[in-house]
Order: sequence, then C-alpha cells, then structure tokens
Amino acid sequence: MKRRMKQVMIFLAVLVLVPTAALANSLPSYNFATPLFGLAVAPDGSLLVADAGSGIVELRKGAGSLVASLPGVVDMAPIGRGDMFALTGGGADPLTAGKLYRISQGSQRQIADLLAYEADNNPDGGIIDSNPFDVAALTGGEALVADAAGNDLLIVDQQGNIDWVATLPLEMAPTAHVKTLVGCPNPPAELAFVCGLPDMIPAEPVATSVAIGPDGAYYVGELKGIPAPVGMSKVWRIEPGTLHAECGSSPACSVVYSDFTSIIDLAFGPDGTLHVVELDEASWLAMELQAFFGLPVALGGTVNACDANGGGCSVLAGSLMMPTAAAVDRQGTVYATVAALIPGAAQVIALP
Repeated sequence: MKRRMKQVMIFLAVLVLVPTAALANSLPSYNFATPLFGLAVAPDGSLLVADAGSGIVELRKGAGSLVASLPGVVDMAPIGRGDMFALTGGGADPLTAGKLYRISQGSQRQIADLLAYEADNNPDGGIIDSNPFDVAALTGGEALVADAAGNDLLIVDQQGNIDWVATLPLEMAPTAHVKTLVGCPNPPAELAFVCGLPDMIPAEPVATSVAIGPDGAYYVGELKGIPAPVGMSKVWRIEPGTLHAECGSSPACSVVYSDFTSIIDLAFGPDGTLHVVELDEASWLAMELQAFFGLPVALGGTVNACDANGGGCSVLAGSLMMPTAAAVDRQGTVYATVAALIPGAAQVIALP
C-alpha cells in the first residue's frame, strides 16, 4: 500500500479525453509507450523525454525518435551532446530498477545501484523503500538523485559512489481533504476505512524533484504522501556541497516556496525563474480515485512560475491533464508533458 501510493501512480491508464488546448500546442506527434516522466532540453535545443515504457525519446526538427532503449526510465540529465545521465525508478525488475546510467552516443553503462544503497543505508531511518524519480547533473561529473520513496536527496560521483545529501521530514497533515475526496460518510466500500482515520496523521514528504539553481544550490520539491493534503507541498533549498543534513532542523536546508499541492517536477529557466509542476490541484490521490473508482474529484495540474529572487509564484498554465514534467529552453519557452500517463494520448506541449 505504502509503495503504491508513494510511486505517484506509475503505470496508470485512465480513459479520459485530452484537453483540446493542450493538443493545439503539442510538439511533433510521437506515439509514446507511456508513462512519461522526465523532460529536458539537450545542448542542441532538442527535447528529451523519459518514456518509461520504452526509453529516452528525442523530439527534434519535427520528428521523434528513440535514442536510448531503457524501459523504466523516469528521468535524464544532459551532460553534453549525446551524453547524459539516465535514471530508472523502483520497478519490479531488480536487474534494471533503481539504477543510474551514463548514456553516451547511444551506448549505456550502469553507474550506481540506488536500491541497494537504500537497503544498506536507509538515510531517513524509516521503512526501507526506494523509488528514484529525478536526476540533475552537477559540474564535475556528479549527479543528484531525488528518491521519492526514500524521502531523500542523494549524490553519486563519477566512480558510482553514493552518499546522502539530505533527508526531508515527515509532517502532520489533516485528513479532512481525503475524507471529502472519497465521499465520507458514504464512500465506496473499499475506501470505508478512510472515514475512520484520525484528524491528523504523519505525511511522508516524497522527494519527487531536484534542480540546480542559478545560485548553485540544490532545490528539491516534495509531493506529500497519504493523506495527500492540499497546500502542503514545499520547495526546499539545500546549500551546495551539503552532506547528511536533516531538513527541518539543519541550517543547510530552508523552505523557499510553499503552499503547493503534489509537486512532481522543478525546472529553472534562463532568467532564474523556477517552474513548479503540480500534478493535480486536488492532489495525486484525487487522480487515483478518479481513475480506479470513477470519483470525479481531480481538478487538473498546474505549472507555476516563481520569482528568482524569492518573490511570489504565479500560475503559468492551469487545468492541465496529468502534467508530470517541465523544461525550459534557452529562449525561455516552457515545455510540459500532458496526459502523460495515458497510452495513445501523452504529449509534450509548449506553454503559451
């Protein structure tokens, strides 16, 4: 139950329509295997898409092509032309799940086993669980990895050595929202237990995203697990070079943006603007309830633009269906995945 909820609905298939507005701005058509997760701009300006059903897809000059076969991939971080880190999530295949790869001109080699690191070290001290979800490249050949199920940020050096940078804290969250979502006091029979939850329960942070800021700091976004509260997801800033910090008590960690719901990706633009992707304004759980129980409670996701100097955030695009990632090119154009979990409907769009 815990793993399924924390993996952000990997491999959902939902029978819904894609908004016409989204398709109007879609990039070259490509039949993604889905689900789509990471999105990045390559050094040559092409877009790279982490298609967990097949591998890394490049969208370039009006066409899409599979440039690296890697089922289970959830994110990639370009290093140079044709050179990148690639990350697989916590899937069922122990041979490929939870690994960090280096891909160069189509060839790939495994660098680190992140699931094994969690089993041996368990930085957050909770249940041993790992679902690597986002990767960012550091200068010097190192990589940062946000482990959603591990509730932590990891660093991997060129030799594949892993260490933990920071852990994110549990937070008490109200259950009123989830009770409303399931329809208490008369929910579907399978969800009746929700109505008996205490008023407050601890919510796991679920570290879904990491991005390097223009100041060199590490920015980490959290989703918030059960009870999937609204307005409680935060963006943390972690001082560069930090190791073994417990956010919430360490001075190396600070909350720079808050009041979000179900953050699933972060992306900086060339002007320093931070783009924050919320999976659904009613929470990731609302999407699951709509998909599996037919409860019409999902509201759509949002891409927000946050001031580079610590000012406020504003909505860049709202009512997006299942946005899972964003990326910004050198000209400042913001791209996002939409309908990202739906086979035959997933797209990458340019936001207005």
